[in-house]
Amino acid sequence: MSIDVNNESGTEVDEQAILDVARYALTRMRIHPLSELSVIVVDEEAMEQLHIQWMDLPGPTDVMSFPMDELRPPSKDDEEPPQGLLGDIVLCPEVAAKQGQDAPTQHSMDEELQLLTVHGVLHLLGYDHEEPDEKAEMFGLQAAIIDGWRAEKGLTGPSPAPTVS
Repeated sequence: MSIDVNNESGTEVDEQAILDVARYALTRMRIHPLSELSVIVVDEEAMEQLHIQWMDLPGPTDVMSFPMDELRPPSKDDEEPPQGLLGDIVLCPEVAAKQGQDAPTQHSMDEELQLLTVHGVLHLLGYDHEEPDEKAEMFGLQAAIIDGWRAEKGLTGPSPAPTVS
């Protein structure tokens, strides 16, 4: 799997953890191992510009996903996953830091960025949370992926609660 993490934010983030959790999520979702993903970390100003340009919404947001080849997880266990470009995930550490502090189970900016990375991957794979049943499916899958990754890494303590809307 080719995953590039490019930090343009000026804020120090755990790029290796972002890379690791993205790889874990894509493997768990059975995405072709030759698929490509780009993760870009930007400051609030750049994120606000993207948020206005693509969503017509004011202010910066936590994560945005820009799918390319619209890859989907295989529907059957024996089905061969397609290969291609997943797209881009854009993260904003300043928003992530605020959300981590405000979450019911307070957690660090890096933990929030890990959660947002998984959230972004799921959006690239076609998951959404507009309807209650979609939200339940996506957030349940997101929690399972984060919990599985944290267990594999030997991380202790409660997993970050979903803070993305």
